[in-house]
Amino acid sequence: MAKIGFIGLGNMGGPMAANLIKAGHDLKVFDLSEESVAKAVDAGASRAATIAEAAKDVAFVVTVLPAGKHVLSVYEGPDGVVANAAAGTVLIDSSTIEVDAARKAAELAKANGLGAVDAPISGGVTGATAGTLTFMVGGSDDDFARTEPILDGMGSNIIHAGTSGAGQAAKICNNMVLGVSMIAVSEAFMLAKRLGLDAQKLFDISSKASGQCWSLTTYCPVPGPVPSSPANRDYQAGFAVDMMLKDLKLAQQAAASSGATTPMGALAESLYALYSNGGNGGMDFSAIVKMLDGEK
Repeated sequence: MAKIGFIGLGNMGGPMAANLIKAGHDLKVFDLSEESVAKAVDAGASRAATIAEAAKDVAFVVTVLPAGKHVLSVYEGPDGVVANAAAGTVLIDSSTIEVDAARKAAELAKANGLGAVDAPISGGVTGATAGTLTFMVGGSDDDFARTEPILDGMGSNIIHAGTSGAGQAAKICNNMVLGVSMIAVSEAFMLAKRLGLDAQKLFDISSKASGQCWSLTTYCPVPGPVPSSPANRDYQAGFAVDMMLKDLKLAQQAAASSGATTPMGALAESLYALYSNGGNGGMDFSAIVKMLDGEK
């Protein structure tokens, strides 16, 4: 089993670290939240007093942080990960950040004799807790081969997307599809409601017809058809509106910098921004159906 430094014990990082401990790995953890660190220590991790300490004497450093600026700030400087990790250590960043930031982080690592992969995740808090996350990994073949056994402790689908930055590219493209499809499914249910078509009947038909998609069959935005969906627990977040909005913004930034045309992605971003600005950022992203139904 491996020695791992783990930085970032939030809603996703906390359960991911717990699963690595369950898999038998030796974890040294750091987070600004003492409560989060204490929970990881209770699960079997050791405490790192600083980022530098978390990066020392380990084979891997995993980061799960809010944005690219946070990843780079943790990596850079004399007290950062890169300056304190031993040569050959592999850095695994499972944050969702800008493609350019992921590539910059990888270049910084490689220039200092370290391996690096960007390995953003899909599956939400439920997948992080269950250890069934999907990892989209960008990096060299060698670095991917080294990190795959570590990622296996946290997920059930580990996919090598390509070179550095490819994992982030896959994540934002995938979540743009998700954001757009959730709005389309929500609109269909609201249209059905006004036409007098029962929601369960629409689900029974569309789930077996050309309208079938994950946003319908796994994460149905109206109560009833899919008992496990957030719609049946008052839209308590598994994946919050503000997290979806962040990913859609990243997709639009990437589209602008690469010259891609993504009008549906841009519209989805504007609708989620409108819903978030109404004080709904902490709701599950499928709650967008409430706004489309005319609710505030």
